[in-house]
Amino acid sequence: MDEPPQTVARRTGPRGEVVLRRRTLEDGSVDELIVNGAFAMDSAETGSERALAALAWPGARVLVGGLGLGFTTEAVLAERVASVDVVELEEALVGWAYEAVTPRLGRLARDPRVRLWVADVVTVLTGTDDRPAGPSAATPPPGAGVEPNGPTGPWDAILLDVDNGPDFLIHAENAALYGTDVLRSALRRLTPGGLLAIWCQGPHAGLRARLEALSPTAREERHVVQRGRHRIAYVIYTVHAPG
Repeated sequence: MDEPPQTVARRTGPRGEVVLRRRTLEDGSVDELIVNGAFAMDSAETGSERALAALAWPGARVLVGGLGLGFTTEAVLAERVASVDVVELEEALVGWAYEAVTPRLGRLARDPRVRLWVADVVTVLTGTDDRPAGPSAATPPPGAGVEPNGPTGPWDAILLDVDNGPDFLIHAENAALYGTDVLRSALRRLTPGGLLAIWCQGPHAGLRARLEALSPTAREERHVVQRGRHRIAYVIYTVHAPG
């Protein structure tokens, strides 16, 4: 019989409570991230996150929106990229990375190619907020690569796994991320021909239409995964900056 989940770490911040839980199953264990009482993600099935990461390429400079449990960033590093700026809204997650609360998060914090930022990725992409960005949940070790100001790019690839998509938001303010103004700003933060990719929990006609209006290179890719008894079609939207 599966055991009740155990709380590994818990922290309350400006946007509410963030909880990392571990559920022990008959065939192993699963880490779960709960934000304000809502399920955000777990480690049971990460195929679509890895598909998002596989869009990076050797030598690329990459911005990853959303640290989460670290699966996307870990897979990006496996593509032999040059550098990764990870922008995460929740201070707790960056703090847990420096504290190595999970082995994966600890590895990311120690990787010299990774810089972790506590910031809203919308303000990073639009440049509309002059407040400093940095990890206030935990003091990074000397030489960790986290600077007092937010990253500015340009990047070869921007991979966004910030929320569940425009129709199933954990934080209502994240709706701006999927609007035309922010998407246009993201394309401007890319090198010529660079890639913008957005993970969503399902297809969204409005988001697809906005991307197609910005560029004829917009594409929708569905990734079907098995979660328990259910087959779910996650979606990754991609679009390229002008070359």
